[in-house]
Amino acid sequence: MGAGSKVSRIVKRDGRVVEFMPEKIAAAVDKALKAVGETEGEAVSVDLAREAKERVQRGFRGRTPTVEDVQDIVEKVLIEAGYVAAAKAYILYRQRHAELRDAKRFFGVADDLKLGVNAVKVLERRYLLKDESGRVVETPGEMFRRVATAVSAVEKKYDKGADLSAWEDRFYRFMTEFLFLPNSPTLMNAGTSLGQLSACFVIPVEDSIAGIFDAVKDMALIHQSGGGTGFSFSRLRPRGDVVRSTHGVASGPVSFMHVFDSATEVIKQGGRRRGANMGVLRVDHPDIIEFISAKEADGSLSNFNISVGVTEVFMRAVQEDERYPLINPRTGEMVKELRARDVFDLIATSAWRSGDPGIVFLDKINEANPTPLLGMIECTNPCGEMPLLPFESCNLGSINLSRMAVDGKIDFELLESTVRLGVRFLDNVIDATRFPIKEIERMTKENRKIGLGVMGFSEMLIQLGIAYDSEAALEIAESVMSFIFEKAVEASVELAGVRGSFPNFAGSIWEKRGFTRMRNAAVTTIAPTGTISIIAGTTSGIEPLFAVSFIRNVMEGTRLLEVNPFFEKTAKEQGFYSKELMIELAKGTMLKDIPQVPGDVKNLFATALEIKPEWHVRMQAAFQKHVDNAVSKTVNLPTDASIGDVRSTFQLAYELGCKGITVYRYGSKNEQVLSTGLLHLKKIRGAQIIAGSEYAGGCPTGEC
Repeated sequence: MGAGSKVSRIVKRDGRVVEFMPEKIAAAVDKALKAVGETEGEAVSVDLAREAKERVQRGFRGRTPTVEDVQDIVEKVLIEAGYVAAAKAYILYRQRHAELRDAKRFFGVADDLKLGVNAVKVLERRYLLKDESGRVVETPGEMFRRVATAVSAVEKKYDKGADLSAWEDRFYRFMTEFLFLPNSPTLMNAGTSLGQLSACFVIPVEDSIAGIFDAVKDMALIHQSGGGTGFSFSRLRPRGDVVRSTHGVASGPVSFMHVFDSATEVIKQGGRRRGANMGVLRVDHPDIIEFISAKEADGSLSNFNISVGVTEVFMRAVQEDERYPLINPRTGEMVKELRARDVFDLIATSAWRSGDPGIVFLDKINEANPTPLLGMIECTNPCGEMPLLPFESCNLGSINLSRMAVDGKIDFELLESTVRLGVRFLDNVIDATRFPIKEIERMTKENRKIGLGVMGFSEMLIQLGIAYDSEAALEIAESVMSFIFEKAVEASVELAGVRGSFPNFAGSIWEKRGFTRMRNAAVTTIAPTGTISIIAGTTSGIEPLFAVSFIRNVMEGTRLLEVNPFFEKTAKEQGFYSKELMIELAKGTMLKDIPQVPGDVKNLFATALEIKPEWHVRMQAAFQKHVDNAVSKTVNLPTDASIGDVRSTFQLAYELGCKGITVYRYGSKNEQVLSTGLLHLKKIRGAQIIAGSEYAGGCPTGEC
């Protein structure tokens, strides 16, 4: 830089020299003024920022200032102009961010995307590549670049002249702008030697020792690669049934589930997370009573979510108070009858006690089975959002709806472009994946199912000024999801025009609906998102807020106060913000019990436990209308909810057309299913709300 030249570059804290962007000064000054309630308007911010920029130019002519140099000048300008309170807020802001940078450095991560501390912790623990000594060797930005490079490389398979650099940049931008994120295995494994990018798998369990242990082996390989597995145990003969080869008696499905559970216990997914399983048993299996109560003992089958596979025959028997038959799967013969309402009540009672079992509505799922000629769907992935045929897998990705709300309106143009790019990205992932089992590769590529979903829905509603538990919110849910489904189908049809339809298109529901081509047998899913929503800095899936202010257990001995940014902004704008209030809320005081908070704000920021169960179910059903896979949603119940409340929730889910339903009564377990420590939300002795580093709301398992 010459002696008389203007300042055009600035030295960042990590030593990089980048373009000096004076407009950032104006934004910083404006934030400082607003933080202390200064209302003089934009002109004041512009004048103060202009003075600060001029001082930078005068003071550093011929030299390159650092970020700290510029911030020092901003402080002085604010103080000299008489905005002492704003200067103090700016100083505290700098101090807080310095502490956050120190925390990130403690994790060994160079944060090049300016993420939150907890997001950095999650990335360090699960996603960023490490060397043999466990030291992180990539930044968050480099991780996304690795993923974009691996996924964009597939473009050459279908277009020899494809501009890979352009596709890589498009995929990179829409991930780093947090418009969309793929499922965890894609972030973990894309561009690595492992290369397994899919999240969801269903493995058949055949009625033989060889078949059972083949399934255990397949499960181990999938868990090692970062995927989750679902199993239907409905084909296994019941306890006490004959085993002709040994002249002995069978031990039944539940006993073998413990074998799968024990194997899972010693296998961590790629060394980064414990395996997750779904176990399903049909309601007409003779061992159904044992299955329903299998998890009531705390710690039993701790690596499983379990769901009862419910049929229309059973639900009609519940409604009519009739008996229904139990069928031996080995012989196809009825062995006894049970009163349907007694079994339904037992399911509700067990779910009230422990959160398990959930319910999957098998006939509802198979009504929407896109490839009925290949057989019936008997099971889902661990969180229930992907009904899959045996040996099918699916890769998922979620659109950040919080980013689709612009100036109090939904930006449908941005949403459409994100949907279209998301479909292409997920279709590429199928080809980029190295599958752990040949049969899974064959089935996956023959059907090419993808699961494009959403996260940040509750934050979208907040920005639109709409309460979660309202008719208006249900209308938004249907409007947004129908739009996503429509555009996803269009994108899949367009891809099929270039790349061809999925091989099992003939005889599929798409052909029966009059389509002449379709790239993917299924396109939409609502997953719980979990850690990827933490990385994106938004709420999980379609769940409501779990708290507006809480303590984040980033690591043992390190806890941070987190406040929902939209609540903090609202509180400051309406004049009721204080640190004391945020702490009071983090101690577990309900927002509705704070007198100084306006009623409309209380409604807008109602949390999961404040929202009545029927609104949870109605929201799930609203999304399910426009999702061709399924919807993962937890109906959070307060501690004092009754068994009748659980029963009513299950019944409403059936009546509204949900494909499955899960409830969790707050405090019904000491530890959560599949959790590894404090990964869940809980109230400690009435003193504080603590969320583990990987808890994002909704799913109480910590592994969603």
